[in-house]
Amino acid sequence: MSLHTFDRLISLLDAGGARYRVVDHPSAGKTEEVAKVRGTVHGQGAKGLVCHVKGNGIKRHVLAVLPADCQADLAALAKGVGGSRASLASPVEVATLTDCVFGAIPPFSFHDELLLVADPLLFSRFDELAFNAGLLERSLILATEDYRRIADPKPVSFARLTPS
Repeated sequence: MSLHTFDRLISLLDAGGARYRVVDHPSAGKTEEVAKVRGTVHGQGAKGLVCHVKGNGIKRHVLAVLPADCQADLAALAKGVGGSRASLASPVEVATLTDCVFGAIPPFSFHDELLLVADPLLFSRFDELAFNAGLLERSLILATEDYRRIADPKPVSFARLTPS
């Protein structure tokens, strides 16, 4: 959907001296399938979920990033951001806040009203992260430490490893 998001992402990474490579591939539906076409391990994927967090005086949108082989604990996410409950945003809200469709959201926020958080598990397992970069047919494989340094997400523990 968004070549604009891809271009912004590349400019940000280049300005930050990031180590990355671009992978063009056929669109794939599930995170396991995308990992295969990228030539990466499933857990290297950085999955981004746009969520609403509400309660305790909080009402905000959050881009929650976690390893692709994990599930999001939305209650833990809400608590980590100061709220009491969280839910997934609608497709319209996702498109408005990210300029991307579901499945193509990179783990970076380019919108002032979208707080970026990442589960610390994302940083401890692999030297490189892989993610769709604004388009379902284009991914980036990025050094994990460069992602953490450039994106600077707020750390929030909300990921649960899924049984294999």
